[in-house]
Amino acid sequence: MNLPISTANPSPLEDASAWRARESDKNSFTVKLEPRHMAALERALREAQQITDDAEAITRDGFRLPDIEQDIAAWRHQVMNQSGIIVLSGFPVKRYSKEEMGMMHFGLGTHFGTAMSQSVMGDRLGHVVDVGGKDPKERAYRNSTELDMHTDACDIVAMMCLQKAQSGGYSGYVSAVSIYNEILRRRPDLMPILMQGFHYHRFGEEAPGQSPVTEERIPVFSFCQGYLSVNYLRSYIEMAAEEMRTPLDAQQQTALDLVDEIALDDDFALKFVTQPGEAVLFNNLTILHNRSAFEDSDLPAEKRHLMRLWLVAHKPRRPVTAALRIYEGRGIEKQEGKSTYFDGDLDYSRFDAEETRM
Repeated sequence: MNLPISTANPSPLEDASAWRARESDKNSFTVKLEPRHMAALERALREAQQITDDAEAITRDGFRLPDIEQDIAAWRHQVMNQSGIIVLSGFPVKRYSKEEMGMMHFGLGTHFGTAMSQSVMGDRLGHVVDVGGKDPKERAYRNSTELDMHTDACDIVAMMCLQKAQSGGYSGYVSAVSIYNEILRRRPDLMPILMQGFHYHRFGEEAPGQSPVTEERIPVFSFCQGYLSVNYLRSYIEMAAEEMRTPLDAQQQTALDLVDEIALDDDFALKFVTQPGEAVLFNNLTILHNRSAFEDSDLPAEKRHLMRLWLVAHKPRRPVTAALRIYEGRGIEKQEGKSTYFDGDLDYSRFDAEETRM
């Protein structure tokens, strides 16, 4: 099935999300939580604990934050309509158990959107920890490899850091609008290729009876009602081409190479280590992200641990083309008996581990 995707008359954009790292730093996007914020969050946590001890059972109505609702509205506006990224700093992670931090993170997330399943395990509160080492067949949020710039399968990603790695583990963020504008400046002839899009491999997470490759092409850049959105995961594009036995041609390779080159350029990509007690929320439709490889401590309590949410944003949502809604409302559906480890026959070792989906 081929869904209609507009490629007409691309032109540079002026947008609040079109920032560059050379003009910004982490502090540009950071909000330091005040005592009143933490007081409100703790009250909501204690109220929620009267009902459940399961973070994923928390609802927006069950995690009320009336005292800081205006602040949350401003934070959401920054994520959805401004820079596309915000760092909330000052969560006292040592004061609470990991379970309580999970409830707090999930509860705050309900005010931004509805959490979706992130894998065939059905995890809506994902734990970003190393269980697979350098194995590229393990989903990247469960290994320690370097990841190239990519997007996930949601509207908003919310990451809470409980413990950083012993070394490495830098996160990188880059504006999709800035990449788009730079491609138009350098090689406008490649934009139609990126807007036409590519088939994606499902990495073994297809439902029963579903193709291992997306039936439709998914555009890297697309417009809907004047809004630009991005979807990008190069290794899944290359895996799909291999699965379908239709190699990418030279122009397609050149277009993808240019996306990678700009996305990893220090002038464009903001890089920092997310510290314990920091939560990073970003618009997955306007921001690409990555992670450097990391080494963990041998001590279990000192191993890198972040908690992740994939959120469907509350209305009003950013309008997107139908091709970007393939996981609409459900994320990657839970499938009994499956894990995040890809056991397919495809020779995945041909593809760089740093390009796997987080």
